[in-house]
Amino acid sequence: MKASSKLQLALVLALGATVSACKTSPERPAPPDRPGAEATAPKPPDKGDPKARFAAALEQLKGKQFQEAEEALTSLTKDFPEYSGPWTNLGIIYFNSNRKGPAAAAFNKAAVLNQDNAVAFNYLGMLARETKDYPRAQMAYEKALKLEPDNALVHYNLAILLDEYLKRPADALPHYKDYQRLSGKQDLKVIAWVAEIESNIAKAAPPPAAAPAVSPSATPAAPAGQPQPKSGAAQTRPRAAEQAK
Repeated sequence: MKASSKLQLALVLALGATVSACKTSPERPAPPDRPGAEATAPKPPDKGDPKARFAAALEQLKGKQFQEAEEALTSLTKDFPEYSGPWTNLGIIYFNSNRKGPAAAAFNKAAVLNQDNAVAFNYLGMLARETKDYPRAQMAYEKALKLEPDNALVHYNLAILLDEYLKRPADALPHYKDYQRLSGKQDLKVIAWVAEIESNIAKAAPPPAAAPAVSPSATPAAPAGQPQPKSGAAQTRPRAAEQAK
């Protein structure tokens, strides 16, 4: 959208005065009108195309011209404060240079301007985790995943939070697996973590209940005319077959 500007027009009217004399005196001519001093507010400076300026700032980021990119993005947030993108990337610069306070402010501003900004919510999750506000971090990550379910990085961050900080490795497991699937990487660390969690889950699981053995002495007497079973083993086969159904 284009920045709107209101032009104020100041209009100064020239005043003419006529003086009437008495009937016997000749009428004096009116003084000449002074030229009008119509003043218009100066035109606002041309701020340029915000999209072109933003694209140029991103190129500076890609070229690792961080100082120049920060200056360009800061200027954009002043000239076009309604755009979420410059706030997001300015927050990333702050985050990577360990300026966590300004980073949080920038990401919050970006999230307010664009509720669908998954990148901003992911970074807000990381900032909350670093301040040990784990419930807020989880909410931020889950918000990001709701917006972008296939974002591998957010799955990874949420898995770390659940596993290492909230001590819920079983809940972290599916997110580690989603990260592996979506990233397409054979991350050896994650492979080891997944194996460890699965092993611990298997160890903690209760063993399957064994079929109770039937003692030959407990075998009920066969009805008249039927032979008595010779051993307990013959009696337990149908029970084992029932468990396999």
